[in-house]
Amino acid sequence: MNAPVLVDAHHHLWDLSQRPQPWLDDPGVASIRRTFTPNDLRSTATHPIAGRHLHGTVVVQCVAEVAETEDLLALAAQEPLIQAVVGWADLTSSSIGDVLDALLAGPGGGYLRSLRHLVQSETDPHWLQRPDVERGLRAARDRGLHYDVLVRDHQLDQAIRLAERLPDLPQVLNHAGKPDIARQDIADWERGIRQLAAHPQVVCKVSGLITEADHSRWTTADIRPAWDVLVSAFGPERLMFGSDWPVADLAGSWNRWAATVDELLTGWSESDVDALLVGTARAFYGLAPAVAEGDAPAATT
Repeated sequence: MNAPVLVDAHHHLWDLSQRPQPWLDDPGVASIRRTFTPNDLRSTATHPIAGRHLHGTVVVQCVAEVAETEDLLALAAQEPLIQAVVGWADLTSSSIGDVLDALLAGPGGGYLRSLRHLVQSETDPHWLQRPDVERGLRAARDRGLHYDVLVRDHQLDQAIRLAERLPDLPQVLNHAGKPDIARQDIADWERGIRQLAAHPQVVCKVSGLITEADHSRWTTADIRPAWDVLVSAFGPERLMFGSDWPVADLAGSWNRWAATVDELLTGWSESDVDALLVGTARAFYGLAPAVAEGDAPAATT
């Protein structure tokens, strides 16, 4: 009988000797300004959640470069821990279809399951509604790809409009839309989350919450109000666990976040726990079926 497993649906990797990460020049992230590898993740992600240990992951792009996506796809083809890649391509480009076709046909291309753009950094309040962006998203949809939505709490209206305009594009909200946990100012965010959750093609990552809290003082009690909103709005069957490691190290660690989620899952049914820890991610990203702990995850190419 297969043992229950855990999927980390959102983490990052980078090798600074191979590809620069300009965003790491910010003094506020100096503590993670080094290379992070899959073996680093293995060695740090040791705390179980609901008795489950890390089995597979989804690695997510950091920089707006197709070359980084190519790097991640090639890595996924060699690394059993990685089961899917969220990449980047210029959605505004008239050649987006050709770029996606090349990625899908290239080394590790079968691991590309979704695209992401750092909309949180765009100043245009209607960026996701730009005609060229919507054309690019349709090109992704037509190739069976999904979309990871990265917006801040004040940009949730863009995600809502996207869900309205492209109901046949499966979307996952990254980092729960970044509620302002540090100030416990989440009323507007909650309204946006409930509107977004009304669209059945949208799911949500329970990730990145500790970096929206007070980095040095947060507790589980600080996280719980946003957690409760997400569970109420989406239900466990549309939520997925993500660590946002190593960015999470700015406010704790992979293990501290895992311990927090473990505490927040107290009293949950096994089926709801399974949905949040593996089922939603497996369905959204088309991950390989779970196998018994200790066996190598099957690659999907």
